Amino acid sequence: MNIISKSSDLSAFLKKLQSRNVSVSSAVLRTVETILADVRKNGDKAVLKYTRKFDNERAVKLQVSPAEIRRAAQKADPKIVKAFEISAQRIRRFHEMQKEHSWSFTEGDAILGQAIRPLKRIGAYIPGGKAAYPSTVLMNVIPAQVAGVAEIALCVPAPDGLMNPYVMAAIEMLGIKEVYCIGGAQAVAAFAYGTKSIRKVDKIVGPGNLFVATAKKMVFGIVDIDMVAGPSEILIIADSSTNPVFVAADMLSQAEHDELASAILITDSRKLAEAVAKEIERQLDRLKRKKIAKTSLKNYGAIIVTKNISDAVTLSNTIAPEHLEIMTKKPIEIVPLIENAGAMFLGPWSPEALGDYSAGPNHTLPTGGTARFSSPLGVYDFYKRSSILGFTREGFLRLSTVVESIADIEGLEAHGNTIRVRKEQLLKKSNN
Repeated sequence: MNIISKSSDLSAFLKKLQSRNVSVSSAVLRTVETILADVRKNGDKAVLKYTRKFDNERAVKLQVSPAEIRRAAQKADPKIVKAFEISAQRIRRFHEMQKEHSWSFTEGDAILGQAIRPLKRIGAYIPGGKAAYPSTVLMNVIPAQVAGVAEIALCVPAPDGLMNPYVMAAIEMLGIKEVYCIGGAQAVAAFAYGTKSIRKVDKIVGPGNLFVATAKKMVFGIVDIDMVAGPSEILIIADSSTNPVFVAADMLSQAEHDELASAILITDSRKLAEAVAKEIERQLDRLKRKKIAKTSLKNYGAIIVTKNISDAVTLSNTIAPEHLEIMTKKPIEIVPLIENAGAMFLGPWSPEALGDYSAGPNHTLPTGGTARFSSPLGVYDFYKRSSILGFTREGFLRLSTVVESIADIEGLEAHGNTIRVRKEQLLKKSNN
């Protein structure tokens, strides 16, 4: 890997990094638009058509029965299922801390507050094509359950009609009964518009390929979505006290995701930078996904040397990474300086992989710099909030003149009239 220390080289790299977020091609847009329109018009017929085309040419039905889920789950290694159970307990415990509650307060002659209600029905997209991720089941379903969502439906692609036993084991463990073996933009369309077999949801969550992400973006507004996730990324801030073996391993853990993934080290130690570069080459040769990781590192990986850790923090805040590992002598002292990051991993014994699976916090994180304004998936994503306003007559009168004056300068006569007619009624009563 190249080691960047010149400002001109850094500027060029950052520009290249941003290029990962280029707009979707017109061909992808047209394909997704066609699928969405077809499903909206033809429902189950269209969903089955695209399922047969892209996943399983023998598909005859959409929904998977609980018995089928159970049979598939029984093929999973019990030791792995036990690992799911431990992870699920930790994830649930963490997310329980995010619960919100309705609240109100009395101010003079008025009651003001907010009613917190869970969404009624959500749909989670669980990848099941080239790779299957049972951890995605845990991370998307558990926060919704903690929030109190009554209906949780899952779409899980089943290439060639084969259901991944580990995904199904995670589904059965969480007690989810409504599962559809469909994927792609057609699954998003079914959730968004509803069909005879699949009822419309209030929100769609979960990652997917470019077609899924594009479809989610297009149906936003008809339903809510969690986020439009981009390629995975890791940024490590490290000083001379850091073990280069750990840094290299953690960078490769993201580079192996796909060719667009990004792995960056920022350090004030030239010695560490050179050691990590050598260690990456050594570890890379052992990886089964070597070709993918190598392409990722070549295009979107970097080792950046700064004058000091303060400059490293500034650069990290500019990039706003999905995963930020802080490997310094006292990482907790860096945390207050971090403005933009999806998740922070502190110290040498907190590799990002812990967060992917079992630590507890959610692994669905903002990517592509969106950590500047968005947050990890959480229980709060499955709530809706309603304001509560209740005034007595005296409270109404106290604010009436204020409201009238603002309505009048905005030219909204009918708004002002809602105040005036009430005041007139009160005046008539007092004169009688």
